[in-house]
Amino acid sequence: MPEFEVNQPIPFEESWIENVHVNLRGLEASVKLIVSSCQVTSDVNKVAFALKALTLTDLTTLAGDDCTSNVDRLCIRACYPFYKHSITNDSNEFLKKLHVAAVCVYPTKVKDAYETLKRLNMLDEIQIASVATGFPTGLYPLQSRLDEITYAINSGATEIDIVIDRSLVLTHQWKKLYEEVVEMRKACGNRAHLKAILGIGECGTMDNVYKASMICMMGGADFIKTSTGKESVNANLNVGLCMIRAIQEFNRQTGKKIGLKPAGGVRTVDDSIQWLIMVKETLGMEYLNPHLFRFGASGLLDDIEKFVLSKC
Repeated sequence: MPEFEVNQPIPFEESWIENVHVNLRGLEASVKLIVSSCQVTSDVNKVAFALKALTLTDLTTLAGDDCTSNVDRLCIRACYPFYKHSITNDSNEFLKKLHVAAVCVYPTKVKDAYETLKRLNMLDEIQIASVATGFPTGLYPLQSRLDEITYAINSGATEIDIVIDRSLVLTHQWKKLYEEVVEMRKACGNRAHLKAILGIGECGTMDNVYKASMICMMGGADFIKTSTGKESVNANLNVGLCMIRAIQEFNRQTGKKIGLKPAGGVRTVDDSIQWLIMVKETLGMEYLNPHLFRFGASGLLDDIEKFVLSKC
């Protein structure tokens, strides 16, 4: 198994989450100002943004009827997003070389993804992400959640998308949440990157979203992720900016750069462009790479494919 540079836990710092109050109106106004600061109007620029979004996508299947054939098709499409189209024009040759950042599946489907990517000689190009820790609720005994991480990594996962227990957020048990994330970081070790799913639609308040973001980063998360995609409220720009502010403050305190992954609700090229603009304007161009930013999506690739092929 490969070894990765990962975010090691730091001591619990309650002072970082004390007296936190997120001004919702100010947050909304900031989002509008940031997104409007960079208008993407030409088709050429929109295609460029769309292709960038493609390379930052974790192509996902988390359905109850997932089977080997579903995962096989997902991996083939992840490797060759435009393969089913007859692209013979030399100017479009580059499209054949593009691929997504990762595939994301349930732990029991990791082995299927590994075998398909191995067959396609793409294990070094595309990461295998697995949800874990009692996805999507997180309401399972801690040991079983840790065992799930180990199982997924032993099956070939290189990234683990944990889901935090939102009841700890709602009851402000921040130290316990921190301790659980630390244990999950230990279970991943340096064999897999850890993405912490906050489940923002079930965190109650924007203050809680900020605090949960900070706690997960203290505990060793390499990415903070908005949603499971199963909640009634998923990724949106307002909550995204709230999480970005937490990432910025964590960087100010520690010097560490933590990634961001919006998931659920990012379905169109226009949606992805707004996110890319916001990330670029707040965290900088360096964040527009798969090591620091991802989209968790199942339908976004469809819209990217449709739009790009209509313009090329």
